[in-house]
Amino acid sequence: MSAEELRAKTPDQLRDQLVALKKEAFNLRFQQATGQLENTARMRTVRREAARIKTVLNQKAAEAATAN
Repeated sequence: MSAEELRAKTPDQLRDQLVALKKEAFNLRFQQATGQLENTARMRTVRREAARIKTVLNQKAAEAATAN
């Protein structure tokens, strides 16, 4: 998901998506530890998507702080 698509979402939607990604990352780590992980590139993608969402959330928070 691109940063533009993320900026169009509300902070609540972004937080929900971040929680889902963190759960997926947790499950992927377990799969890797038990040798069941087939798509290792998915771990990197999930980490980057989570970082992208955190960045957009921080930008929105900074905009809200400067607007007040």
